[in-house]
Amino acid sequence: MSTAAQIRAEARKGSGARTGDGTRIHTRARRRPWTPSQIVLTLLATAVSAVFLAPLVWALFTSLKSETEAVEVPTHWLPKVWTTQAWSAIFETGNITNWFVNSVVVSVCVTAVVLSVSALAGYGFARTEFRGKNALLGLVMTGLMVSPAVLGVPLFTTVQQMGMVDTYWGMILPQCAPAAMVYILYKFFQGIPRELEEAAFIDGAGRWRVFFTIVLPLSRPSLAAVGIFTFIASWNNFLWPYMVTNNPDLMTMPNGIATVMNSYGIQWAQLMAGGLMAGLPLIVVFVFFQRQIVAGVAHTGLAGQ
Repeated sequence: MSTAAQIRAEARKGSGARTGDGTRIHTRARRRPWTPSQIVLTLLATAVSAVFLAPLVWALFTSLKSETEAVEVPTHWLPKVWTTQAWSAIFETGNITNWFVNSVVVSVCVTAVVLSVSALAGYGFARTEFRGKNALLGLVMTGLMVSPAVLGVPLFTTVQQMGMVDTYWGMILPQCAPAAMVYILYKFFQGIPRELEEAAFIDGAGRWRVFFTIVLPLSRPSLAAVGIFTFIASWNNFLWPYMVTNNPDLMTMPNGIATVMNSYGIQWAQLMAGGLMAGLPLIVVFVFFQRQIVAGVAHTGLAGQ
């Protein structure tokens, strides 16, 4: 290959070229100019991102103001005097460390139980035949039409009769009836080719071995999405832990922060600091697992519904 041809070939690769004496000629691969549609979509995405990020930025700046400055009229974005007084106060006025640990324990336990129950129930409905299957599936699906707030009183009465008020189990178990998650995994399991399971049955594998060695590994995107959705819902759950918990040491983050605000009045800087701390784990989960969320929804067959 001639020197000119070699230069052109390496220039197309974008890694630079060498002349006959070994001197490297730095070249840049040409970038295609943006089309009008790409420019419009980029501007639109930037505007939407700004709308969603503005409340978080406002909360962060407000938490770094003094309480007097936080309620000044007219309001302003940047603090005149930067201070961490609100962050220090939120740790001093409430047992926020215990609340954070309680939220982690409850959310992780609820997520683990929901994943186990949903995977077993969804696979059972998708792959096994038994008498009354359609009626039982319809009964499970009716849970999608019932608001959790409607079940608050009967659930509390049941938990109270079982002696689980002011316990972790009282906060965890009533959140482990996941009709929506069962439906998501049920739809996904229906899309797995039966030939894979039939081949394993021919090789002598049993139902449980097929479930754990074939079905579950193929279901990782959907399981990840279900786990993330459940964790977020449990972390944000305010009503049920508020009903079933009277002990301040067992409160979760939303309940604990609300109690502090009610006891000491509305301190806006502290309120913003507590809200940011309560929302930080959810932001981290979404940032690091957004691909799993998108892939899980895409693989369940719910994206077009």
